[in-house]
Amino acid sequence: MSALAVSGVSKRFGSLQVLRDINLSLEKGQMLALIGRSGSGKSTLLRCMNGLERIDAGHITIGGHALSYAPAALRRLRQDVGIVFQAYNLFPHLTVGRNIMLAPRLVLRWPSARAEARAREVLATVGLSEKFDAYPNQLSGGQQQRVAIARSLAMAPQVMLFDEVTSALDPELTGEVLITMENLARSGMTMVLVTHEMSFARSIAHIVAFMHDGRIHEIAPAKDLFARPRTEELRRFLSSTL
Repeated sequence: MSALAVSGVSKRFGSLQVLRDINLSLEKGQMLALIGRSGSGKSTLLRCMNGLERIDAGHITIGGHALSYAPAALRRLRQDVGIVFQAYNLFPHLTVGRNIMLAPRLVLRWPSARAEARAREVLATVGLSEKFDAYPNQLSGGQQQRVAIARSLAMAPQVMLFDEVTSALDPELTGEVLITMENLARSGMTMVLVTHEMSFARSIAHIVAFMHDGRIHEIAPAKDLFARPRTEELRRFLSSTL
């Protein structure tokens, strides 16, 4: 069953065309890595999948939802499609546990005990069981990013989107976040990530799409795309990043 289908999607900001006739699909349980230079359209495409940016043409179906901009439809979609950004966006005045419990309590109307149990469950998933009562400023950047991942997992999403979640972290902290994402992928979570971590994309992603000038320039299974780039643009990009 397809977890993501993007058909003929285009997007512009004023006179700037940022996405041009994007077509791709992803099966349930697969990971798609979007790679490419800054300005190639990767993050815009990811944000379109969650309805954070409005597309100008085409269709997106994700996590069982056909993208619609009606407020109720967007709320339903975002319950099933989690997104994690480079910025952690944790509430500094709330403990880790309360940060994670917030959406299940407000959106799903769960009682406190059920939301707390879920928060403790997802904290264990990201290896931070002991941080339930800590505040964000008591955590490292890598730990805060793992809490942000746990917060999205608390809603039991069908699909997880990751937008350059390690780009603000030093190498050691990057490693701990990538391990968390690798474990999620191995558990069968459907994932789309924008990343500059080429070794991670090559070893973990099922499908890799190279974006260039707002288009999907090449798309293939990871082992094929990295081993046999078909275009000079991808060869140059890989030579500058690997």
